[in-house]
Amino acid sequence: MPAYEFSTSADGQPVFRKYSAGAPDPSLCAEAEGLAALAATRTVRTPAVVAVSDRELLTERIQPGSPSSQSWQLLGQQLGALHSLTERCFGFTADNFCGATPQPNPQLADGYQFFAQHRLGYQGRLARDAGLLEGEHVQALERLGGRLPELVPEQGPALLHGDLWSGNLLFDSGGQPVVIDPACYWGWPEADIAMCALFGGFPELFYTSWADAASPAPGWRERLPLYQLYHVLNHLNLFGMSYHGQAIAILRRFA
Repeated sequence: MPAYEFSTSADGQPVFRKYSAGAPDPSLCAEAEGLAALAATRTVRTPAVVAVSDRELLTERIQPGSPSSQSWQLLGQQLGALHSLTERCFGFTADNFCGATPQPNPQLADGYQFFAQHRLGYQGRLARDAGLLEGEHVQALERLGGRLPELVPEQGPALLHGDLWSGNLLFDSGGQPVVIDPACYWGWPEADIAMCALFGGFPELFYTSWADAASPAPGWRERLPLYQLYHVLNHLNLFGMSYHGQAIAILRRFA
């Protein structure tokens, strides 16, 4: 994982620096690509990329502030606007990372196939190979993948942050939201909101503002744990068996 520090760029600009003290780290360029993709939509704010290589990533330093209720409402509106922009397919321009885990992003027309094979199935295989899941659980994930058309309404692909929780969200000195550390891909908008609700969640005003802007299909709140399974499996792979019970509980609910 990269190290972090506050630093100064070559021209004296205050920056936030991520860097690899050892081997080149492809996650740095992948993160910069995600930040640029989000910024290009002119919906959500990201720190501007100052410089990037496979050794370091320099981004604009955000002066931190505290959110108000209007800050959370604005974030919901901005994410809804992001999710209203239709992309051409599922996947992304390149593979990247969700946390420290490689995230495959082949471009596919079928969102059900994409989520089944390259989100749930991929994490399940990693967990099986690491001895964290039994074969029966991987088979249950395969069954769940086959049931996705019954469980998830049609959603066109949109650009997602991919890993938006409180640890990847800042508010500047004026209370404006700034998203960081993306794991971008073109996917189902509801999957982005599911991550927002996973680890402590955001205030209710955020979700209602997002729903007003994005107009999701009825029942979206009940579907959130299904999308969260991807991230819970990722945490199982990253941090071990403390996430096993949560993953199996979601799996049993939907498989």
